[in-house]
Amino acid sequence: MPKPSAKPDEEPKGPTREMIEESIRSATSGGAKDAVVKLFDMIMVFAHMSRASDVHLEPWKEHSQIRLRVDGILHDEFELGPALYVQIVARLKILTEMRTDEHRSPQDGRFKYTSPIGDVDVRVSILPTSFGEKVVLRLLSSQSHKLSLDQLGFSPDDLRRIEKAIRKPWGMILATGPTGSGKTTSIYAILEILNKREVNIATIEDPVEFEIPGVNQSQVDHVAKLTFASGLRSLLRQDPDILMVGEIRDQETAKIAVNAALTGHKLLSTLHTNDAITSVARLIDMGVEPFLISSTLICCVAQRLVRRVCPDCVGRKEFQRKDVENLLGTAIIAELFGKSPSVEVAAIKGCAKCKDTGYRGRVGIYEVLENSPALQQMIIARASKTEMERVAREEGMTSMTQDGIRKILSFETTIEELIRVMQE
Repeated sequence: MPKPSAKPDEEPKGPTREMIEESIRSATSGGAKDAVVKLFDMIMVFAHMSRASDVHLEPWKEHSQIRLRVDGILHDEFELGPALYVQIVARLKILTEMRTDEHRSPQDGRFKYTSPIGDVDVRVSILPTSFGEKVVLRLLSSQSHKLSLDQLGFSPDDLRRIEKAIRKPWGMILATGPTGSGKTTSIYAILEILNKREVNIATIEDPVEFEIPGVNQSQVDHVAKLTFASGLRSLLRQDPDILMVGEIRDQETAKIAVNAALTGHKLLSTLHTNDAITSVARLIDMGVEPFLISSTLICCVAQRLVRRVCPDCVGRKEFQRKDVENLLGTAIIAELFGKSPSVEVAAIKGCAKCKDTGYRGRVGIYEVLENSPALQQMIIARASKTEMERVAREEGMTSMTQDGIRKILSFETTIEELIRVMQE
């Protein structure tokens, strides 16, 4: 794609909605020969400048839809006719070197482009559906992985726990949460701190989302039989000091990862669990012995992402206790309101900069579990999740909901967002 230019003193500008709609009309009516190429380029630049994390191209019976995921929420943006949609998908296949004559099998690819606000690496997934090929493009901005731990929204106590874990010479640090909860961003922020010339850092990822200078990054390749397990086993023969495994998915990977952490390596990885304590049960379920988990797990960070209120249009309002009594648990209401019948929180308004949503950007809510001596004994004894959670909270661990309440009271997010994300 051509690199748009902007004068240093000007705010970068990209294609507007009206320009894209006009380009859609031109391409539909069979205008210029390169109209489809130009339209696709404009859509991708528009998506990046709209802060989209994903672009969805969806075929339906009568028309096709382009939707953008911004701050975790999907928005309908543009409508295409069936013929133009097929041309857009064909253009994308050429760009990613996929098979243009294959329409019944899933395909994956990637490409790069430049918008006025930075370079973007795009992961592409195509899946056949009843009405055609559905496409999802994941936009990986060159700027999004450069956030430090300080910028991710950790509380001072949680930050201290993570920094303490980072300083330990060996053991496991895990980030847990569902897809799209920011786990990889947190792990990359930790890797940036650990990335020194005197250590050898190696990763096995699926895929490599961002390039980190000085870090040896490998990508899972099922055709070449390079899996997380086989890749990790090979990395252990590469004289590593620090290892990062994109995700612990199966028993084999879990056992190799734990053994690596047990033999003097620092290991970073992610798990799909609902909270920090459950990561222990998940590892046990994968066949890892409790005494090994007790010996190797240093710290587990559970997280979600909530939308951040737009700083340009945010207001303040009184929120009444009676309005959320049926939506939030008793303990959470007590923490949010104390003994007061109301509390002052952010009021959502909407402006041009946030596209009238009232939100702009996202911030993490976290739960940081530090594996203390008391918890180590409980892991070995296979104590219940409730018992371990009680001890962890007595030792100072705060839940994601509690961290969310802190961010509500500091006017960073809203009660509605916390309810949406945590589904209380």
